[in-house]
Amino acid sequence: MTRVVLILFVMAVIAAVVLGAALMFRASRARKPVLEEPREILKRRYAAGEIDEDEYLRRMSGLSQDW
Repeated sequence: MTRVVLILFVMAVIAAVVLGAALMFRASRARKPVLEEPREILKRRYAAGEIDEDEYLRRMSGLSQDW
């Protein structure tokens, strides 16, 4: 009986370590920001309906100006 408990305990510890490592790896990947180009952000927002055509064209023209 104690052997079974010991084996189950060791399996639980191994599972906890593997799960913890997987969660840490996943969390570290989520922290890296994905840098999008401003034009790509505008295209995505326009396609999603977040901004209308006038706003899209106004902001795109602002991006193409040399400051």
